[in-house]
Amino acid sequence: MRALLQRISKARVSVDSTVIGASGPGLMILVCAMQGDTEARAEKLAEKTAKLRIFKDEAGKMNRSLLDIEGSALVVSQFTLAADTSSGNRPGFSTAATPELGEHLYEVYARRLAAQGIAVESGQFGADMAVELVNDGPVTIWVEN
Repeated sequence: MRALLQRISKARVSVDSTVIGASGPGLMILVCAMQGDTEARAEKLAEKTAKLRIFKDEAGKMNRSLLDIEGSALVVSQFTLAADTSSGNRPGFSTAATPELGEHLYEVYARRLAAQGIAVESGQFGADMAVELVNDGPVTIWVEN
């Protein structure tokens, strides 16, 4: 699985001009399931996300986790994280999981993140969404397992 974590002061996602999820301060998380991914990988990625020390401590160093700051998360499915741009000018997405598996693992990821005590809101799998965020830092981290 792949995730792009963005440290945020706030974020929200809308479908058809209706806000369906919002978060902040915490993380805006774009998630993509890849072929061969499993529930165990989704759960491991969620645990890593919750514990990754990318928030500032009292000294201004990135030394605190999402759990430490009692932050929230906005989780949005993003199959384009599977883009292969190695040849030509049109990205290929053949390494992404099937939509059925992708949706299932996206939900497993979000549930596991919430099970750790994090307030989680999410987008709508497969929908055309508008995402707005205020990136804090900016801090953007690519995580893959």
